[in-house]
Amino acid sequence: MKRIKAVIFGATGMVGEGVLIKALEHSDVESVLAIGRRPCGIRNKKFKEIVHNDFFNFTSIEKELSGYNACFFCLGVSSLGMKENEYTRITYDLTMKAAGTLSNLNKDMTFCYVSGMGTDSSEKGRLMWARVKGKTENDLLKLPFKEVYNFRPGFIKPVKGQKNAFKASQVAAIFYPMIVALIPKFVCRLDDLGLAMIHVAKEGYEMNILENIDITKAAMREALS
Repeated sequence: MKRIKAVIFGATGMVGEGVLIKALEHSDVESVLAIGRRPCGIRNKKFKEIVHNDFFNFTSIEKELSGYNACFFCLGVSSLGMKENEYTRITYDLTMKAAGTLSNLNKDMTFCYVSGMGTDSSEKGRLMWARVKGKTENDLLKLPFKEVYNFRPGFIKPVKGQKNAFKASQVAAIFYPMIVALIPKFVCRLDDLGLAMIHVAKEGYEMNILENIDITKAAMREALS
């Protein structure tokens, strides 16, 4: 059984916190290193974190980024009110800088990127954020990782008890059984997203893009393994 040693970005955000919780709970995850601008406030024997302010330059911490076989990249921002060049710098440039550093240091790494439902793989659509996310997904696949998987969740039900869940998501989670019954292709649970990332890092998946249905499927496979 493959033991996971993971690097996680975005652990102080809603998605990253939920993925981190599932990773620390999982018996096949040996260790997790969080890279962030502020501490997570978590204590666990599997857990280590590095507070790092410049996400466009990892030279000072490169030695501490080697020896890992998975990355759960959950860092992101809303495009609301942002110009394309600003959004591109944070979404594309920052992601590619981190991924490029990790791919040079860890050739056996599986890189899991949280993108978003509606991402435009053609990079030519009308929605700015979807084009930028599409370019990010496409260019991640060109890096020399063992594998790259792009996760495209829609509405995400938070993990129970997490501190950083959006209030809107917490309220909507009350109606999750109804939502998933009506529009299952548009929703997933954050628990399942975490399990799905662990599963593809261990076993792989038949596609490099995982929509909501695929996230649920991969999570079920992991739960049954």
